[in-house]
Amino acid sequence: MPDRRPFLDHLSLRVNDVARSRAFYEAALAPLGIGPLYEPEPGTVGFGTPGNDDFYLVEGGGPSSVHVAFVASDRASVDAFHAAALAAGGTDNGAPGPRPQYHADYYGAYALDPDGNNVEAVCHTPPQAP
Repeated sequence: MPDRRPFLDHLSLRVNDVARSRAFYEAALAPLGIGPLYEPEPGTVGFGTPGNDDFYLVEGGGPSSVHVAFVASDRASVDAFHAAALAAGGTDNGAPGPRPQYHADYYGAYALDPDGNNVEAVCHTPPQAP
């Protein structure tokens, strides 16, 4: 059996009307046991199962319509992802750093791919002691 460790952390969709989209996804995903879990900021709702809030609706326009976040094993990997993405022609969309608005140990970096999609690497573990 192949290694089944997750490599995707979460996915976000930009929507025109978050209330309308929330109602749609709440109804459509309920049979799968997936529902709204929290609203980390105005205009954003996270869906999933307890402990797995992996699907977000984000209201409003922006540089992209899709946001995908990949799991990073440590903060150095987040930094390396960002540098490699920029070197490969990506556009900076958020330098590596803590994002305490999500949770205390959230450390992420963002780049726009050549088509304008927002790509992120994120580490959820505390920084390593020196």
